[in-house]
Amino acid sequence: MKFKINMIGVLFVMTLLLVACGSSEQDADSSAQTNTDPENLNKITLPAEMAERVKVGKLKLVELTDKLLVPSQIKVNEQSLTRVGANVTGRIIEVNAQLGDEVDAGTILARISSPELTTAQLAYLRAHSLTQLNARAAKRAKLLLAADVIGSAELQRREAELQVSRAELSAAKDQLRLLGVTESAVNALEKHGNILPSVAISVSNSGTVIERNVLSGQVVQPSDRLFKVAELSTVWAVGDVPEQNARNVTEGQHVEIHVPALGKSIFVGRIVYVADTINPVTRTVTVRTVVQNPERILKPAMLASMHITETPRLYLAVPESAVVREANQDYAFIAEGNNSFLRVPVELDHVIGDVRPVLKGLTDGQQIVMEGAFHLDNERKLAELE
Repeated sequence: MKFKINMIGVLFVMTLLLVACGSSEQDADSSAQTNTDPENLNKITLPAEMAERVKVGKLKLVELTDKLLVPSQIKVNEQSLTRVGANVTGRIIEVNAQLGDEVDAGTILARISSPELTTAQLAYLRAHSLTQLNARAAKRAKLLLAADVIGSAELQRREAELQVSRAELSAAKDQLRLLGVTESAVNALEKHGNILPSVAISVSNSGTVIERNVLSGQVVQPSDRLFKVAELSTVWAVGDVPEQNARNVTEGQHVEIHVPALGKSIFVGRIVYVADTINPVTRTVTVRTVVQNPERILKPAMLASMHITETPRLYLAVPESAVVREANQDYAFIAEGNNSFLRVPVELDHVIGDVRPVLKGLTDGQQIVMEGAFHLDNERKLAELE
């Protein structure tokens, strides 16, 4: 009987030990689960006196204007660019213009001599003489018809010859003009009959000689580009906008031009052209703006950067003071009430002004920490260590 009682006691003690061990393991598992709960690690409750140092505000949509940075280059304003060439095949006998010369409209840049020019002048002289001869013949025919010496048919024949010769004279004169012979030179040719040995190559617009591709004695053709004259008081800034940003660029947008070679100088303008096609190699869209250059300090081919002010848009944005960063991840603190705050991961865009647009992680109307997020995160880390 005593043996049975002892066995019952042993069994009772073993049962108590098993229950106690199971309870300890369950408590340990519960404690481990609490310590590894990510929400608890990102949560912090501040004492009332410390919570006064944290500024909380409501997230809302704000209108922001971003600036798009585009690599660009200064170029000649092609609307004020003049390409000068010869009007006739021949040999250059004189060059008067040098690179950098300021020239006015009508300035003679070079002179050219050509057999074609001589032939055209002779043709004009023949047409002029024939026209005068036919004019006198038609005049005499009118007198003879009045005296009843000739018939009307003869008068009509001579008037027809005069009409043809006048047409040939007009064509010969047009040919001389195409070859670069001026009106005054044509009149002198009629009056004196002297054949011009050469003709001038002149510029039609004023500007600066920025290119010269001719030497004295050189044989040239009308297709050759001899000079380029540009008015440099205005220039173009031409940039290439990535295709993913092209939808935000339109004509009329304000632009700031920064030229590294000119230090901190800033030039302003507006977009006057946006290409309708995309460059298939660079995947960019060409944009152009006109920049005033009265002091001629902007030189064609200078490298520049174009800062395009985009159209204002609504963004959900947070100030920089509301963001903390850890392990290459941005975080913000949501205010949950009673001085309790929850750190949440967020995705943010680049800085616009002094705020960063929210891409993911926060919603409109949420109460978040606007100032003091850094100190709040330090308190959270200290609490985690304890």
